[in-house]
Amino acid sequence: MNLNKNLIKFYARVELARRNFWQYCKLKAPDFYKEDRGFLRDFCNELQQFIKSDYEVMVVNMPPRHGKSRTVGNFVEWVLGNDQTQKIMTGSYNETLSTTFSKGVRNTILETKADENKAVYSDVFPGVTIKRGDGAMNMWSLENGYNNYLATSPTGTATGFGATLMIIDDLIKSALEANNANILDNHWTWFTDTMMSRLEEGGKIIIVMTRWHSLDLAGRALEHFKSIGVKVRHICYKAVKKDGTMLCPEILSKRSYENKKMSMGIDIAEANYQQNPIDIKGRMYTSFKTYKEMPQFKQIRNYTDTADEGKDYLCSINYGVTFDNEAYVLDVIYTQEPMEVTEPLTAKLLFDGNVNIARIESNNGGRGFARSVKRILQDELKSNKTVIKWFTQHNNKNARIFSNSAWVMQHIYFPEDWKNRWPDYYKAMSRYQREGKNDHDDAQDATTGIAEDCAKKSDGLSVLK
Repeated sequence: MNLNKNLIKFYARVELARRNFWQYCKLKAPDFYKEDRGFLRDFCNELQQFIKSDYEVMVVNMPPRHGKSRTVGNFVEWVLGNDQTQKIMTGSYNETLSTTFSKGVRNTILETKADENKAVYSDVFPGVTIKRGDGAMNMWSLENGYNNYLATSPTGTATGFGATLMIIDDLIKSALEANNANILDNHWTWFTDTMMSRLEEGGKIIIVMTRWHSLDLAGRALEHFKSIGVKVRHICYKAVKKDGTMLCPEILSKRSYENKKMSMGIDIAEANYQQNPIDIKGRMYTSFKTYKEMPQFKQIRNYTDTADEGKDYLCSINYGVTFDNEAYVLDVIYTQEPMEVTEPLTAKLLFDGNVNIARIESNNGGRGFARSVKRILQDELKSNKTVIKWFTQHNNKNARIFSNSAWVMQHIYFPEDWKNRWPDYYKAMSRYQREGKNDHDDAQDATTGIAEDCAKKSDGLSVLK
């Protein structure tokens, strides 16, 4: 009788695991997927709901060692057990990790029952197994399916495979990588050019990773998909909750967290465990003042930093100066277009903005640029209202930007909608780092020029004649 009762309970748990992903994880690893680990239950439920929802993308941020990769692997098993038509592609940091991930899923499906009291995959999903002759480590099919699984990485291949479900798991492994613009760009290019090209119509994307940088794959995906109207589900788990308690003290205690923070540094700990990208902590400008209404100006001015090299940006800013020498940004050109485009564009900016004085850096061809702008104003736009001044900047650019950063944050005002009006300029200003390599500093250079202009007593510049 007891044997029958135990058998009934066993099969009840198995049936529940087939229908509910959280129960599947509990059945498979009850010591890890405990009822009191509410964040894991929540994560499992979110994954299951996502599959049936109208959301197209899910981004999950979670601290290290809290079970994100393990749970995602279980999810692949559970999805394939319920639907052998699914074609799942997973992307990991490198080929070694992607192979380990793939083997874990494959071996679970192939596991042979040795203990009557321990459930295996075939108990939950009878008849679901790997197709003979089609069970390679990184790409395999089920007996009732075709090309059901592919594991790859940014250095791997996805040729010939289409995916109905794409899962990206932790692409960044160190702060060094997180601060490398080329690596972040390569991840995004791999995702958009390789992985996205393999997503079938109606396919879904899950990105699970620890946040490192605002331009990591999770950050870029959130911004990109939301901007084009794709429904995105974003879930963020922090090791230390708002009330100061730990997400899971068994996995990471408060003492361990404090020790890790001491050894790895606050910025990296904040990224790893609190999902606060390291570049946000290291940004040069931590805040910007904005305005709804403009005050009275004593003068309208412009500062233009010309593009010194082919990849540089021209940054030209119209700004109003108050009687208290505060600056209000009125209009901006921030572009990599060539001079034949930017010269008339800048002239029109000065003309339309009724600019009184324009200061143009003369370094590396800036004087010729200034002359062309003056000629277009006078000859084509028939305007002599703007006095154009040119000058050579001898001071160190990084030192100038750093020393004037506080003035920029305290005395320069931007329109409330400047993020939408000048998105590239906004991104350049808001993401600039105090330390480390920045791709460009043209926006910061021109904005610093405004600070220098408003804070000085006399300019000592040459008027272009």
